[in-house]
Amino acid sequence: MITLKRVSDKPILSPEPSHPWEASAVFNCAAIYDNGLVHMIYRATDIASSGKEGKFISRLGYAVSKDGIHFNRLKDPVLSNDVPQELRGLEDPRIVKIDGIFYMMYTGYRGKIPGDFRICLASSSNLIDWRRHGIVLDEPNKDASLFPEKIGGRYVMFHRREPDIWIAYSEDLKTWYDHSKVMGPVPASNWEDLKIGIGGPPIKTKDGWLLIYHGVNHDHVYSLGIALLDSDDPSKVVARQKEPILVPDLPWEKEGHITNVVFSCGQVEMDDRILVYYCGADTVIGVAELSKEEIIT
Repeated sequence: MITLKRVSDKPILSPEPSHPWEASAVFNCAAIYDNGLVHMIYRATDIASSGKEGKFISRLGYAVSKDGIHFNRLKDPVLSNDVPQELRGLEDPRIVKIDGIFYMMYTGYRGKIPGDFRICLASSSNLIDWRRHGIVLDEPNKDASLFPEKIGGRYVMFHRREPDIWIAYSEDLKTWYDHSKVMGPVPASNWEDLKIGIGGPPIKTKDGWLLIYHGVNHDHVYSLGIALLDSDDPSKVVARQKEPILVPDLPWEKEGHITNVVFSCGQVEMDDRILVYYCGADTVIGVAELSKEEIIT
């Protein structure tokens, strides 16, 4: 059975009270390994992300690390709530690099009416200066990421039409078609019976696309799971582990703005391991690892 092993029993990134935009929470982060460094784009809020303190605003910050554990961050956010669809902020980024360009899908949350959130796309050459491309799917939708390469000459995207993980394709990153369901909740499960959504971008292996995803049960506990998808047709599930690979266990994963949450938007491959970055209780960021040997069949 595959499991994630925590690299540290303590968070690796926490709120910074001296920065008002990230004073209450840092969580749900994208991560990518490039040019010998781990780059993190993380979601941060000014007040509690639970909404109990009022209408929080989400912004995206940047942090960088040599070892993937100790990070330095910028004082100011790299993206803020300065376009109409992102009135309440930017959420849950996921980043890939295709043909030398970084592409980031994220949720633009306007918050005017119920369901007022959309998948948006931005691109960058340096991970700090971003160009917005606007809404990708004009429907209530979350948990989206591009695959890190084209498949059959097409861009491929995972997204979520609740409660399931869906896939779609595009030639130009603008028009998306052939939407189909890939995976759904497991009614008999005690950890993924309510809804599921992807974690970070799929990881290419010799056996297929490895997907880390989150599952939610009827007690609203968020855990992480793992599945293997076909190399040429990632809409086909080759294998799916019944047991979760990480569940909330440490105090900062169980208690925070949203209790009992481990949630990932990104991971990196470094040497013989995969470092998975995840939020604890929508408040802080932790890291766990997976040996590549564990996923070789």
